Amino acid sequence: MKYLHIGNGVSVRLEDIIGIFDLDSATVSGTSKKFLRAAREKKILTYGDEDLPRSFLVCREKVLLSRISAQGLCQRCRDTETTYRDDGE
Repeated sequence: MKYLHIGNGVSVRLEDIIGIFDLDSATVSGTSKKFLRAAREKKILTYGDEDLPRSFLVCREKVLLSRISAQGLCQRCRDTETTYRDDGE
């Protein structure tokens, strides 16, 4: 399996990621604000850091905030030598 490290010691399976979004530009939309509010109310919104989040990832079963920019996370996805890790499965 391949993983994306999203900061603060958290990694996500690539196959579980539906989308990566810039928090600043996405929250301009009322729809995005409602989506994030609903995720928080359903307790599927997760953030384990004290820094200001810069992006969010929509995954199969949860929404994750990250202090790494959406552009940085996308670059990690493209950089197979440093981002992906094979856990032997």
